Amino acid sequence: MNNAKRVILIVLDGFGAGALTDAHLYGDEASHTIDNTARAVGGLDVPFLSSLGLGLIEGIETIEKTAHPLAAYGRMKEASIGKDTSTGHWEMSGIILDKPFATFPHGFPAEMMDRFVKETGYGWLSGMPASGTEVIAMFGEEHLRTRKLIVYTSADSVFQIAAHEDVVSLKELYRVSEKARRFLYDYNVCRVIARPFTGGQGAFKRTRMRKDWTIAPPGITVLDRLASNGVPVVAIGKVDDIFSHRGISLAEQTKDDVYAIHRIMASMKCMAEGLIFANLNDLDTLYGHRNDAVGYARQLKLVDERLREVSLAMTDRDVLLITADHGCDPTTPSTDHSREYAPLLVYSKGRPVEAGINLGTRETFADVGATIAEIFGLSTQRIGISFLREMSLLSW
Repeated sequence: MNNAKRVILIVLDGFGAGALTDAHLYGDEASHTIDNTARAVGGLDVPFLSSLGLGLIEGIETIEKTAHPLAAYGRMKEASIGKDTSTGHWEMSGIILDKPFATFPHGFPAEMMDRFVKETGYGWLSGMPASGTEVIAMFGEEHLRTRKLIVYTSADSVFQIAAHEDVVSLKELYRVSEKARRFLYDYNVCRVIARPFTGGQGAFKRTRMRKDWTIAPPGITVLDRLASNGVPVVAIGKVDDIFSHRGISLAEQTKDDVYAIHRIMASMKCMAEGLIFANLNDLDTLYGHRNDAVGYARQLKLVDERLREVSLAMTDRDVLLITADHGCDPTTPSTDHSREYAPLLVYSKGRPVEAGINLGTRETFADVGATIAEIFGLSTQRIGISFLREMSLLSW
């Protein structure tokens, strides 16, 4: 264990740190997930993230600015075109996309939906951009009566299929989603998402049995490189789906953020070396997309408490990286992701020399992957710049 190296990479899904300079191209110029949420609820209670240096990151104004940050801190631009989950995670792993996935702001084209019927044997309802909770409230009763599937999209490249578990079994919904995934490659759709729900009219509720089918990364990721060099990679949450099960030694599906952090700590107990890569999704799915600033703040407080527990379980040979894949501002009219900077916090209690170093504004999320590659002694990747030198961790 003394010679082992371990990186714990935690992505707070939808935890944006202010609009990027090109946010106006996405309609997100007013977005700032952290500051806008803080102002909406009268402040965010995040003592652990504050102690790491979250409030010192450029552009963040509402978080307490500690005089003695425990971590290195900075923010990252997204160099890829887009603002979706896959694009953000792939860029962290070393892939920058110069062509966006297809989106459908005016709904899915008739040709696509005709193929859906032909390939799956099911009729459909909606076919338009919508909030997931609103679309099942609107079409849920008709779905129960007709067995037609509720199909909808968002500002992201997603084809979402919702069905009541009493009408369409999980197994059948997953089968339909897999069939849709196969023909939707032709339309450059990034993700197909099965969205099961339960309940009755006026009380429909999505379950946590969501499942994603994504396009595989279009190049070699740092996960692939780690795996090919015998370095274990544990994926927690939807990370395994995002990377289409590539470069991953063990995948842990989770039901919520608390359970995800429980699995992070369980992995730390039994995994001496390697990368633990986790996505905490509740901020985004349960609160950002639903424009629930109060819920977002409450969940962030809970996550902050659990992240402190992760830090206490670390050894001197661990590095903890906390960042985001995009924003999801719950205070703006939009219910979709927002084009924002990703905060970056890097903590290693075994090497306090790095504490308080300002990593500035990184030009790409890919700096995370470059840093992970260098930690494990892999050759420099083509995209991204490692920040180990700035943190005096080269001999770590």
